[in-house]
Amino acid sequence: MMKSFKNITALVTGASSGIGKALARELAAQGAHLVLVSRNTQRLEQEREDLKGRFGVSVHIFPEDLERLEDRLELFAWTQKSGITVDVLVNNAGVGHYGSFNETSFEDARAMLDLNVQALTHLTKLYLPGMLERKTGGILNVASTAGFQPLPYLAVYAATKAFVLNFSEALWAECKNSGVRIFCLCPGNTLTRFHQTAGIDRQRMFFSASATDVARFALRKFLRSSRPSAIYGFWNKLMIYAERLSPRRLTVFVTGLMYKSSKAGRRTTDGK
Repeated sequence: MMKSFKNITALVTGASSGIGKALARELAAQGAHLVLVSRNTQRLEQEREDLKGRFGVSVHIFPEDLERLEDRLELFAWTQKSGITVDVLVNNAGVGHYGSFNETSFEDARAMLDLNVQALTHLTKLYLPGMLERKTGGILNVASTAGFQPLPYLAVYAATKAFVLNFSEALWAECKNSGVRIFCLCPGNTLTRFHQTAGIDRQRMFFSASATDVARFALRKFLRSSRPSAIYGFWNKLMIYAERLSPRRLTVFVTGLMYKSSKAGRRTTDGK
């Protein structure tokens, strides 16, 4: 099992902003070399120069759209051809869309399913076999506290994060004695572009945390915890545990009231 990130290579998706950017910076600070993936070429180039200058690590960038099957295959083929061994895969890239399911487009739902579920599953399928063969490495999947309960007006997004959580914990059990670490991070509201771009009022950002704090927590748990997943923050944990003890119908009703009056119909990527 990995003891540190020094001199390993980590591939981070959604690395141009939010939690992904914070994870990349923390990994570089701990001596990891990086492959940064996002759709935003300019931000990736800026991060590459900044991280190389500050931490002296090698940084490769791959500006592609992971919603596309061919781009995921191209990414994998490129790392193979370049002789880059991906020791840690960080599946962070995600998209969210706020609004009533009846009023939002299928394209928005498809985008969430393609990126939050299919891309994460596909990249795991591509890179996990090599880790198992080497008997070392790991995968860090970024889910959300949204994955623990249904969220009206974020119905598809919450469902995709429930998939990430369940998928990750099942893989943890499958890989437990293999030397490969599988871990799922479940952050709550984090101070990124996610909520603002999605059109969710700041008043609904309960117990907000900084992306840097969330990233440090995730990497610490990845290395030191034996558990398959972790919720960031005391109040987030308390809220989730309280919901588990409440009637499911009540949980859905309360969360529906929390989000109902937000401005609907906006989309964000690379957030939480």
